[in-house]
Amino acid sequence: MKLVFAGRVIEWRGPAPYYFVPVPDEDSADIREVAVMATYGWGVIPVQARIGDITFETSLFPKDGRYLLPLKNAVRNPHGLAAGDDVTVDMTVRLQP
Repeated sequence: MKLVFAGRVIEWRGPAPYYFVPVPDEDSADIREVAVMATYGWGVIPVQARIGDITFETSLFPKDGRYLLPLKNAVRNPHGLAAGDDVTVDMTVRLQP
């Protein structure tokens, strides 16, 4: 399943700050339809994503009926991304065999 969406980087403060891009509601609903074929446990969904010229693998976190795409520093820092910045994400949900 391939998705392209725009979103705003959010910061979730904890013991260390974490950054995410919320997946839009409609795309989150589409992911929920295939979640049982994609998740490897705890409701997380493995994906390959691209922001700008950086492609990375991670897992979506379910949160309040939608999903959050985590942004590692290796993705954020080269693009100078911070909380409040808008990004376009090209993402593929990796279905389990």
